[in-house]
Amino acid sequence: MQSIQTIKKASLITAIKTPYTMKGEIDIKTFDKLVEEQIKGGVDGIVVGGTTGEGQLMHWEEHLMLIAHSVSKFGSKLLIVGNTGSNNTREAIKATEYGFASGMDAALQINPYYGRTSKEGLKAHFERVLEIGPAFIYNVPGRTGQDLTPDIIEPLAAHKNFIGVKECAGNERIGYYESRGIACWSGNDDEAHDGKHQYQSHGVISVTSNIVPGLMRQLMDSRSEALNAQLQPLMKWLFCEPNPIAINSALIMTGAVAPVFRLPYVPLNVNQQEEGLALLNALNEKDVVGGKASLIDTTLLKLV
Repeated sequence: MQSIQTIKKASLITAIKTPYTMKGEIDIKTFDKLVEEQIKGGVDGIVVGGTTGEGQLMHWEEHLMLIAHSVSKFGSKLLIVGNTGSNNTREAIKATEYGFASGMDAALQINPYYGRTSKEGLKAHFERVLEIGPAFIYNVPGRTGQDLTPDIIEPLAAHKNFIGVKECAGNERIGYYESRGIACWSGNDDEAHDGKHQYQSHGVISVTSNIVPGLMRQLMDSRSEALNAQLQPLMKWLFCEPNPIAINSALIMTGAVAPVFRLPYVPLNVNQQEEGLALLNALNEKDVVGGKASLIDTTLLKLV
């Protein structure tokens, strides 16, 4: 397991997509190919079973198997972050203990969603899961319905196992934390370049790097207004519907994964696909995971 100081050096972490076979099972062979593309593109780590990886559609056996497999196959090459958070503190504790027993480097911990709790309840929840091992805290109010404000995060930052925050509340918040020594990774791809080079974020936990890892690597390594501007339309398209709908569609369009969606996710409509087709095929083919894109063949598509 890597030290917290080593983990903090990771500036590009991909929230890796989970591919499926035509029977709807996790496709380990294709998963490995996707991760190899991430390694080739220079990413520092992956989040396994996050929102993009559809951990919310997995049972815990699948989820923990994929974390263990990732550690076994790629742990010597990448930082392995297991999304073991839950809105149920007991579930989060159990999953996190199993994840660390499998050798993951860090956990991603979200605040309890839907059945929301008080600020004191949030603190108690995070203190329990932080005791188990190093963790990123994930603040995504658009999904949880509750903002993890600085008065919640700052006391938690003193914990020995606190790594930092995956922050979706914008660059002003990121700049505030970083000025106080609290490490932040942008959770919004379209803000990640400015977050890194203007607001001194530690980096990004990215969806876009699933499809263009090398270009996202460049975006984190060097300030480039031109590359950032070039990628903005693609980033916005990837969030034209709730994530991971568009990234799933994109990877099917390039042939990187089989044309399978686990419900309730379904593909982008034809007009949306056509917009993405133009954006993807305007890039250098070697920069795109899977290569040249085409519209999804609906005769092959499976919803499981």
